[in-house]
Amino acid sequence: MSSTIGPMYRELAKAAFGYPIIDNHAHPFLKSTHRDAIQYEVLISEAHGDALNDAVHTLPCLRAVAQLSKLFGLTGNDATWEGVKKKRLEFDYAELCKLCMEPTGIQCILFDDGLGGIAEMAEDLNWHDQYTGSPSKRIVRLEVEGQNILQDILVANDNSPLSIGILCDTFLKEFTTYMNNTATDDHVVGYKSVACYRTGLDVDPAPCSADELYQCLAAASQQFKEKGSIRFEHKALNDHLVKIVLDIAGKCKKPIQFHTGLGDNDITLTKSSPAHMQPIIKAFPETIFVLLHSSYPYTRDAGYLTSVYKNVYLDFGEIFPFISTDGQRTVIRQVLELAPTNKILWSTDATWWPERFYLATAQAREAMYEVLAGYVGRQDLTEDQAVSIVKMAFFENANRIYMLELQPNINILSPRS
Repeated sequence: MSSTIGPMYRELAKAAFGYPIIDNHAHPFLKSTHRDAIQYEVLISEAHGDALNDAVHTLPCLRAVAQLSKLFGLTGNDATWEGVKKKRLEFDYAELCKLCMEPTGIQCILFDDGLGGIAEMAEDLNWHDQYTGSPSKRIVRLEVEGQNILQDILVANDNSPLSIGILCDTFLKEFTTYMNNTATDDHVVGYKSVACYRTGLDVDPAPCSADELYQCLAAASQQFKEKGSIRFEHKALNDHLVKIVLDIAGKCKKPIQFHTGLGDNDITLTKSSPAHMQPIIKAFPETIFVLLHSSYPYTRDAGYLTSVYKNVYLDFGEIFPFISTDGQRTVIRQVLELAPTNKILWSTDATWWPERFYLATAQAREAMYEVLAGYVGRQDLTEDQAVSIVKMAFFENANRIYMLELQPNINILSPRS
């Protein structure tokens, strides 16, 4: 890892390039038997379908090629996207994982295991502990757990379907019980909502009617009958479940993460700004909200909310490696425009492969150093203050709000010389 900005601030460099990281939002690795089951271009883009093929022509992809070629020992005509894809398959999978994870300095990972395909193709959460210094923890994706619970109820009563009223009462009772149980589960440190993908971030704080819930559950039940699966995309029901978990999260003091901004074409972009969340944030002042993925391209909206609501925190993840070098530095500067530095967190949002963890940490460490070194050079910050910001963003803030009670392993990486 290197920086192009000078002069070198030794203590800041030591922190930016060497301080341990708590990755507060990621997804598990694929198992070795499924290591090439997903199109590899997902490594550098949120695009799906035919649009994903164009990702190789983006600046993030070209930068990833350069960084992974260096890691894999590729030079000359072999240092291409196709060369990287070929070389990674030549490594023993355990060797590849170690090669990518050792330089990251990630001490602890908080895993959202609700992404489609994880149950079938990915490693168990604590399998990853061999690459970190502290046990992995779980983030519960509430919509997926709700879908699973409703599906189990429908299957169990297939021969004698429940009336819609009994189905609603049964489902809500089981969902609430499950979430209350996670509140006391030490392995679970928080919750996650993908309302952004399903019905938008404009979660209505007002209670919905029984009739609205009945209609939503009837539609979900019909969906299961026709397709054999359920996807909650019914606004009254989705909002109701979010509010149940917001209440539970507030009482047990476990944060709830919200996908905001950057995502695939399944989101409605105009409903992905966290600005839509202002009413629900006000309605649950005792609940800690974590706005994920830098809320890109709505980073300033997220920074504003973080600055004016005590219970809002901002994660500046996923942009590494998904946007350009200049874009990453712009996002960090926008985060720091308003957001209190004791309320910013960092994550990889890595999915499927260890290379994503490598790229995210390498790029984030460099970007943090360069942005903060610029502030120190202009005398906006002292070097000690910049070092403190790095430590809070990479480790201390997440350690505090997720109640991890970890001690930073300051020797996790060799000091930068």
